[in-house]
Amino acid sequence: MFGVGLPQENINKGDIEMYKKPLIKIGLVVGVFSLAVGIVTAGDTKKLIKQAQSAAPHSVSGNATIMSGGKVLKEGSNGWVCMPDTMPGDGSPMCNDAMWMAMMDAVGKKAEFKADGIGISYMLKGEGKGAGVSNSDPYHPDPQKADDYVESGPHMMIIVPKELLNGMTDDPKSGGPFVMWKDTPYAHIMVPISKNKR
Repeated sequence: MFGVGLPQENINKGDIEMYKKPLIKIGLVVGVFSLAVGIVTAGDTKKLIKQAQSAAPHSVSGNATIMSGGKVLKEGSNGWVCMPDTMPGDGSPMCNDAMWMAMMDAVGKKAEFKADGIGISYMLKGEGKGAGVSNSDPYHPDPQKADDYVESGPHMMIIVPKELLNGMTDDPKSGGPFVMWKDTPYAHIMVPISKNKR
């Protein structure tokens, strides 16, 4: 049973005792390491959940499903989904209703999307440094170098049927709500909540 490479017929009680102590020590170290990893993972999960929930009012995020990297960290009950990052590691938490999640899925797949109602997303922490986008092109290869790069502070985003966007500005410097990605299927209204970033 504690053979560690010894032929079974050559094992005696002394051999067992000789190998037993190191194996017990190894087992303890592995056990403690596994426990520590579990604690770190639990701590990280708690931190990610808190970060995700900070994107929206507690009345929305408190009962939302929390997801990170495509994995569910906490099941919710109100139809909202909150994430600690918009893109992996960008430090831009957001909370989305079902229509926003459908639009994000379409953007990720470069698929068609048509709003047939109203969709809402919260980003009350704003965008992390360098995590902005081109205001006209969701697929700009280097958004930070785009002429219309925008990095928003705390805001909400609203999807409406496209015809309701007629007459709205797409100028992020207008001082109020503006349309992002206007000439794409993913057009939506950006609603600044505060001029202050984070």
